[in-house]
Amino acid sequence: MKIQSVMDEAYKAYGRVFDGFDVTQLVKAMEETQAPADAVVYYPSIEELEKLPVALDIKNSLFGELEIQVGYCNGTNNKLNAVEYHRSSEIGVAASDLILLLGKQQDIEEDFSYDSAKIEAFFVPKGTVYEMYATTLHYAPCSVEGKPFRNVVILPVGTNTEVEASFDIQPEDKLLTAKNKWLIAHEEAGIAGAVNGIKGENIAL
Repeated sequence: MKIQSVMDEAYKAYGRVFDGFDVTQLVKAMEETQAPADAVVYYPSIEELEKLPVALDIKNSLFGELEIQVGYCNGTNNKLNAVEYHRSSEIGVAASDLILLLGKQQDIEEDFSYDSAKIEAFFVPKGTVYEMYATTLHYAPCSVEGKPFRNVVILPVGTNTEVEASFDIQPEDKLLTAKNKWLIAHEEAGIAGAVNGIKGENIAL
């Protein structure tokens, strides 16, 4: 699979890259977080990261003072496995080199199937602050050269935490697997309770 860069023109369909944020302390703090060699871990909210000055800068500038949570997704991964989307942009800070596998919500079919052949891969250099639009399909990043990745994940408060009830208002409700998180899985991933709507190859890098 061709691996592009978030600095390339092609990434503009999925998000933006930002200069002007000093993420030195954030990246340094992330170097102390766990990054398994054989799994991926995700924590929606880490108080130590949320107290850093750059978190306030991102809250004010990129979320318009909306309350945010700062967490991380770390580990070792080389597969797509699933795609998810939110009703808001997600801000990431690459605390290591990593690769994003991305798609577009507009390509989800009416039956909530999605063709993995439409996925594109983007390299993100360590220290990059990047946005993924609400309509950008994404999941856990992929490793570079098999090394564990570290990625800061910034979202509105409550996102990716446990839902309190089930709904049957819209057909899309069956994709809701956490607060502000709609997910479509690949059958090979074996994600319990998820809709297995990804058709084609479970992309591996």
